[in-house]
Amino acid sequence: MADFLTRRKLVSLAGSMAGAAVLNRVAWAAPVTGMTYGVQMFMLREQAKTDLPGVFKAVHEAGFAQIETYPIAYREPAAKLRRMIGDSGLGAVSGHFDYDGLEGRLEYAQALGLKYMVCPMLPKDQWTSLAGFRKAADLFNKVGKGARDRGMQFAFHNHCYEFKPMEGSNGFAVLMEHTDPALVKLELDCYWLTQAGQNPLQILTQHADRAVLIHMKDRLPNAPVGYDMDAPQHFTELGSGTIAWPAILEQARRQGIQYAFLDQDGTSLPIPVSMRKSRAYLRSISA
Repeated sequence: MADFLTRRKLVSLAGSMAGAAVLNRVAWAAPVTGMTYGVQMFMLREQAKTDLPGVFKAVHEAGFAQIETYPIAYREPAAKLRRMIGDSGLGAVSGHFDYDGLEGRLEYAQALGLKYMVCPMLPKDQWTSLAGFRKAADLFNKVGKGARDRGMQFAFHNHCYEFKPMEGSNGFAVLMEHTDPALVKLELDCYWLTQAGQNPLQILTQHADRAVLIHMKDRLPNAPVGYDMDAPQHFTELGSGTIAWPAILEQARRQGIQYAFLDQDGTSLPIPVSMRKSRAYLRSISA
């Protein structure tokens, strides 16, 4: 299958993007209710190398209630990290864990008190064939069972590379086909779905049985779509781009999703300012 969008798909995508931009700018008839917002630690990865308490303080001062943990924090014993997070006034229901060694981190995730254990990325050498994604599916089923046995849920966090057409399908479709929906859930990153030419609202609805968490960052207008993680990206603060957050978050709430995490990989503003700007937008669309 050709690795590009047809003219018809481009026209359709342009129309959906335009509609999303309108939805993002206009007042929403019914404010989003019942969502709890947090920040993925990756956004503050440089500070986290030396100052975990400072990271937690910055997230709390920006007005967020949750921190989603990241492997850079796991140098600390789980009990100590859990106490540090609580002392900062934050909760931690979800954490990211590297693919390599994933099964060996189940006990740590449980000790940290997490409800959701998330794998954010496959190894790069598994991106280029459907066999690589089937290999990941086998591991995810095992980890998903281990997580369930420990009172947690396991989830996979998407990017854009999973949607690259190959062998008449794509990696995301293979993961969905070869994993048990009861064991392997989804943390849907709406930016990366949009970057891959997908409709986040449609994917969210289509996978209502799997979607348990949302990741948020906005996307600049008129940015090209694609599947290359190494290409220049188009991040911006919530409410400053084209993604239809009111519609997405309201649909997430209707499906029973409670937690959504800000995860803006790169910012042109100082990170504390960027976080506060996105938090102000979330307040503007929330009850």
